[in-house]
This record gives sequence, C-alpha cells and structure tokens, in this order.
Amino acid sequence: MKAQLTLLPGQAISAGLSRSLVWLFAIASGMSVANVYFAQPLLDALAQDFAISQAAIGGVVTATQIGCALALLFLVPLGDRVDRRRLMAIQLLALVAALVVVGTAQSAPVLLAGMLAVGLLGTAMTQGLIACAASAAAPHEQGRVVGVAQGGVFIGLLLARVFAGGVSDLAGWRGVYFCAAFLMLGIAIPLWRRLPALPPAGSLTYPRLLASMLTLLREEKVLQVRGTLALLMFAAFNIFWSALVLPLSAPPYNFSHTAIGAFGLVGVIGALAASRAGQWADQGLAQRTSAMALAMLLLAWWPLSLMDVSLWALAIGIVLLDLGGQALHVTNQSLIFRTRPEAHSRLVGLYMLFYAVGSGLGAIGTTITYAHFGWQGVCLLGAGMSMLALVFWWVTRGR
Repeated sequence: MKAQLTLLPGQAISAGLSRSLVWLFAIASGMSVANVYFAQPLLDALAQDFAISQAAIGGVVTATQIGCALALLFLVPLGDRVDRRRLMAIQLLALVAALVVVGTAQSAPVLLAGMLAVGLLGTAMTQGLIACAASAAAPHEQGRVVGVAQGGVFIGLLLARVFAGGVSDLAGWRGVYFCAAFLMLGIAIPLWRRLPALPPAGSLTYPRLLASMLTLLREEKVLQVRGTLALLMFAAFNIFWSALVLPLSAPPYNFSHTAIGAFGLVGVIGALAASRAGQWADQGLAQRTSAMALAMLLLAWWPLSLMDVSLWALAIGIVLLDLGGQALHVTNQSLIFRTRPEAHSRLVGLYMLFYAVGSGLGAIGTTITYAHFGWQGVCLLGAGMSMLALVFWWVTRGR
C-alpha cells in the first residue's frame, strides 16, 4: 500500500490494509503511549530527587493523566477536521520537546509541567493513530485492525516499565526521557511516508467540533456504557501498576528498576493473547468476550494478593490482569467505532477520556491506600473496583 492512498470521507479500503501498515500503526502507537508511562517504575527515584513524599508522589502520574484528559478533549478530535498526517507530525515534534523538558527539569513544578505535556502529546499521538487505523480499515477487518493496533498500545504501555527500569539503572531516570526523545524522532519518517491520506470526515468549525462531542456523549448509549466500563477497568489496572514499584523497591525485595520493570514482560503474554478480541467482536461475540474479560480482571487480584508468599503468584496475576483488561479494551473500541464512522477521532477521544479519569483516580487512590494499608489494602481496592465493573456490565448488558 502506498503512502499517498486517498480515501473519501467515511470510506474504507475495501481490499484491506497491508500487514506492514497495520504493524506500523501498532509500533508507532506503542512507542507513543510508552512515554506516558515511563514515570511509574521511577516514582521512588523522582521522589528522592525532588524531595516529594511517598504519599504525594502519585501526583506525578496524575499530572500526566491531566495532560491525557486535555488531549482527549482538545487535540484528538481535530483528526475529524484536519489532515491527520500533518497533525501527527506536529504533535510528534512537540512530544520530543516535552520529553527533553522532563529530562532537564531541575524543580518539581517544571517536572510536573513537563509530565503534563508528555501526557498531552503522547496521548494525542496514540489515539490519533488508533482512530486513523479504524478509519482506514475495511468494515470486515476493523475489529482485527483495531485489535492489533491496540495490542501495540498495550505492549508499549507494559514495556515502558522495562525500558524505563533498564535505562534508569544505566543512565539515571533522566536518560530514560532523552532516549525516548531520540526514538520518537526515529519513527517520524516511516510515519510520514506510510500513513494513508485520509481527508477530513467533516467541515465543522473547531468550536462546533468540540460541542458535537457533548452530543455524541448524550446520544450514543454504547459509548456511555463502554466508557464507564473503561473507567472502572483502567482504575483497577492503574491501582496495580502505580503501586507495584513501592513494595518491590523496599525490603525484603530491594529490586532494581530493571527487575521491577521486567514484570511488564509477563503482561505481554496476556496482551498478545487478547489481541484476538477484536476478531471476536467482528464475529458478534462482544458480550461474551466482555464477560470473560471482566471475570479474569476480578480473578487476577487473588494471586496478586499472594505476592508476599510467591512471586510466581504475582506473575500469574499480572497475566490475568493484562489479558482481561486488554480484551475488554479492544472489545469496547470495536463496538464504539461502529456507531459513527465519520466521528472516529471524537469517539476515541471521548472513550479514552473515561480511561484517563479512571487512571488518574487509580493513581491517587493506590498511593494513599498503600501508605495506610499496605499491599493487601491495594489488592482489596483493586478487587472492589473490578467487581464494580463486572456488576455494571451485568446490569447494562441488555443495552
């Protein structure tokens, strides 16, 4: 497939996307989202460097999530109005600059501002690529393409911890952000050359484009239900990953950042297995897939709570957590993208806004809970959130 393939608004590529282009979507999406999550295994180093207390260090992750929310509200919707290739090129260069700001920060306010910008631009890139993949895919393969691209996002999210841990042990936490800036520059040329030219789906002015998001949120029941499920699921997911570094970096483990980040490799198994969820949605099995995903999400907290007994139990819990979370996420997006083909960017922005709120709440809740109730308190909080998601799905499944 050539880079300059041009489609009419709302038209898909009937012959399907080439395998190499689908993989480019997945790789670029994974690299973009990784920037948003580098800080999680580095929280203890950041707390020490900037004299931030353990209970308050979750604010670094929260600042990033605020940036995510702003991107979803004000940047991602632009994909329905302007040339996506040009928009993403500008965002990518701005993201590189934000990563450099974080790497050179000398004070907590500058660090938080840089983290907010990384969240803003990393999210805009990631979700812009997902919306582009959904718009370019033919109807019969949309779930599969979104599943592969979203698999790249999930693996990038998980490997971010491995990358951040390994590089920080070799070059300090600042080296993580300088390396990330270099890697993002490296993906710029392939993206510019290979992304299909997708004309804007509409000609709304920017204020009307933003206002239309409220209409979509009010009218689309699928978006409401699936967005709420995403909020609860990502709150549970972030409760675990934001807290994991705290017990593993303390006695009796005293693990290095590399060792802590390596636990993300375990989650890749679940993410790869869950990439088929989009195909199941294409086959009409979305509700069944959702039920299984939510059950795994809840079940995961039992082995996770046994971390003090066995690290193998921790690994099993990570696989279940990531498998359930990724399968639900892919299913959610597959269903939402089918509602309004002309509004993919706005739909993904609204859906991921639920995700950002859930992730932010999870990050705040987990550090406070760990400071007062330890690891078992974190697991109870995560299990409660997962149970709430399962109950919500059961009540709303008829919609």
